[in-house]
Amino acid sequence: MNLRGYFRVQISLDSAVFFWYLNKNCLDLGMARLVIKSAGFGERVIDLKLGVNRVGRSPENDFQVEHPTISALHCELKVEDDQLVICDCESTNGTFVAGEPIHEARLSAGQSFSIGDIEFYIENTDMTISIPKIVVQVAKAPPVVKNDGSMLCPRHSRAQITHQCTRCREMMCDACVHQLRRRGGKLLKLCPLCSNKVELIGGDKKKKNSLLGFLQKTVKMPFLQHSNSED
Repeated sequence: MNLRGYFRVQISLDSAVFFWYLNKNCLDLGMARLVIKSAGFGERVIDLKLGVNRVGRSPENDFQVEHPTISALHCELKVEDDQLVICDCESTNGTFVAGEPIHEARLSAGQSFSIGDIEFYIENTDMTISIPKIVVQVAKAPPVVKNDGSMLCPRHSRAQITHQCTRCREMMCDACVHQLRRRGGKLLKLCPLCSNKVELIGGDKKKKNSLLGFLQKTVKMPFLQHSNSED
């Protein structure tokens, strides 16, 4: 097996996938730009893409330029080191720089070349790329449910869940709750994730008045009044 040929093909395929991904996903892509200066094209602008750009008369090319002096596949263009690399693809009428036929040439911004009888002006060779940040959503750990039905906090493995956020519905223990007391105001309990209000799971439990407590108050109040009158 020819390993050298294998790795050459593999690298070529990987590069093609890489350039395809960049062209599809880059948010901010500054492109090298050509302008067709010949009459009849209205100074058509060509913004080159990353990688190899095929130019010719056929619609199968990256950029179709219809003219009888241009071959079906005339040349290939790519940007390397802030220069435009031009490769003639055995065209019938040739590719020219300063009137001289070339097979391959490297040009800079401000220079011109011709394919057949059509003149191209290199406006710039800048290729600036801004790849969007890839955000991977990490699934949060679910709370651990004990045999008695109570739940343990996913962030504090030994603490029992006591509160839940009213907005994002995150469940948490007392240690997770952010507490904020305004001057002259009541204590605010906030979610550590979205800073919204949290509530006690099951609601605030109010103390129930027992019958014994009610009787104690009922008996105690007249006794106090009688003692005060004797004094």
